[in-house]
Amino acid sequence: MRPDPHFLRGGQGGFGLVAAMFVIIVVAGAVAAMARMSETQNATSRMAIQQARAYQAARAGIEWGIHRALAGESCSDTFTLEGFAVAVQCDTGAAVSLPEEGRSPRFVSLRASAQYASPGSPDHVYRQLSAVVEKDD
Repeated sequence: MRPDPHFLRGGQGGFGLVAAMFVIIVVAGAVAAMARMSETQNATSRMAIQQARAYQAARAGIEWGIHRALAGESCSDTFTLEGFAVAVQCDTGAAVSLPEEGRSPRFVSLRASAQYASPGSPDHVYRQLSAVVEKDD
């Protein structure tokens, strides 16, 4: 009489396959989570760089406006700088009389904003800076 082949294997048939599938699924989930984390970190880094660029574009607008205001030229304008829409506005106040110093300076208020992409876009960044300069007449 021959031994029964099912009896020799015991009740362990197929358990290795279930364990291997479990390990594969867990490893695949970990790889997917790491890929998603990497993508999020890249997007955050890109936005931080764009925000820094927007700040520098607004700062360039302020410096341009200060130069124009001190030269006695119009300093309200809009222009494009490396993909950023920069808007500069300036308001000249009334002259302030300083009799003890013998002069009448004016204060020029400047505001520059830099914007990349349209509001609601995932790439949208916006920065606004303001400054006040004293101009002698």
